[in-house]
Amino acid sequence: MSAMPQLYGIKNCDTVKKARNWLEQRGCEYEFRDLRGGTLSAEILNRWCDQLGWEKVLNKRSTTWRQLPDSQKDGLDQSRAALLMLETPTLIKRPVLAIDGQLSVGFDPAHYQQLLGDKG
Repeated sequence: MSAMPQLYGIKNCDTVKKARNWLEQRGCEYEFRDLRGGTLSAEILNRWCDQLGWEKVLNKRSTTWRQLPDSQKDGLDQSRAALLMLETPTLIKRPVLAIDGQLSVGFDPAHYQQLLGDKG
């Protein structure tokens, strides 16, 4: 029996809304975890960074990233990037779909279909 998919995101994010609508239209049950609600632990974030690479998890296109001082952006490594993302969850590219140990960052319907198989 596989675990229920978990969708991490921010409620008012348009891309997260698209992903939630896509899942709901297909009757796919999932657990939504709001990144602003303290649901993200350092352990989970580090697992994402280890599996995907912190560069893929960190959203350098976000307004939040552009507003950071250069001193926080320069010379980043995984541990510094993870600390920044934990402090400021809007720096995480969203949504993150976690299912059976596999991850998807951003919303890609074809990839969701592939991950969810007969659930999607």
